[in-house]
Amino acid sequence: MELVNITDKDRKNFINFYKNQYLDNPLKRDSMSGLLKGLVYGTSELCKSVDLEPLMIMDNGRIIMICVLAFAYRMQDFVQIGFFEATELNQNAFKLILDRAEQFAYAKGAYKLSASLNIHVNYGLGFLASGYDKKQSFGMAHNPEFYHEFFTSNNFEAIEMVSYKKDMRNTDKLLSDEIVDRLNGIYTVREADFSNLKREAEIYTDINNLSFKEHLFYYPRKKEEDYELFKDLRFLIKPENLLFVEKNGTPVGFMLWYPNFNQIMSSNETVGLKTVIKNRLFSHKIDTFKIVEMGVIPGERSKGAILCLFNYCFKCIKGKYDYMESGWILSDNTKSKSFGIKWADCESKRYKAYIKVLNNEQI
Repeated sequence: MELVNITDKDRKNFINFYKNQYLDNPLKRDSMSGLLKGLVYGTSELCKSVDLEPLMIMDNGRIIMICVLAFAYRMQDFVQIGFFEATELNQNAFKLILDRAEQFAYAKGAYKLSASLNIHVNYGLGFLASGYDKKQSFGMAHNPEFYHEFFTSNNFEAIEMVSYKKDMRNTDKLLSDEIVDRLNGIYTVREADFSNLKREAEIYTDINNLSFKEHLFYYPRKKEEDYELFKDLRFLIKPENLLFVEKNGTPVGFMLWYPNFNQIMSSNETVGLKTVIKNRLFSHKIDTFKIVEMGVIPGERSKGAILCLFNYCFKCIKGKYDYMESGWILSDNTKSKSFGIKWADCESKRYKAYIKVLNNEQI
């Protein structure tokens, strides 16, 4: 068994191993290998602000485990074990990765390891921790249950997360006319203008950085990174999928939502041009939409801005989709959880991220 720090000649096999964990599986879809390829080949904007070390474990000539160690310059407490995939529960193989991750952390002056964070929360956080027999939704994790054993057996702390779902078919309205009228006197909601994508990405970045600066896994984004994110995503989404709420003409919050594109992807498909074409031709086959992310700047929280976003989103989806699913919410995020409990029917799935605090003097 051998730990390999991949070189140029290994990159294709590394990417293919990752893709093979998702392709031709009736429950999974490959939506993340494009990002991983950009990182491994050094073409992503993210590569300018993160040190990466893609690793794979070889056993008898075959790959059995991979990950990308990442040290983000704006998250210097952590070294991430990202894009982790394995074909079997092999603790000896994982120990090789863990030892290297601790050495990498020591070299960078970091004192924590994270697992399941894929460079930034905007690209993925959490291993699936329930509903293993259910289909993966777009942008969310789907993995075997045994993945958790790697981390729980090696003194990682689990960070619990939950997503919610709601049947929208019998919902006529979210808010009373009286509340809508009152809120409309304070806030306005507009759809993104993709003809000025750089400006809209900058607004999204600014609100994100103000809204989530206290979030456990969040670190500040650069505008160039979010421009790259939306430049790729804009071929799948519409202006209505990125909503901004404004007060006196100033953006104070946003909502990102979109259809569950996994419902139109085939099991052997990687998200790309084929998905874009199918979305234009067969979008009516998607019956679920996802509220991926919402943020409101601190000074406007609990004042109704978030209700305006929900209400506008509801007008966009009414008659088009039968079900709503939320993105993950940290279990200790009381406000967001209570919002989910109030507005949704039930929990959808559970997820877990992991953190390990290191004693670098012993590494």
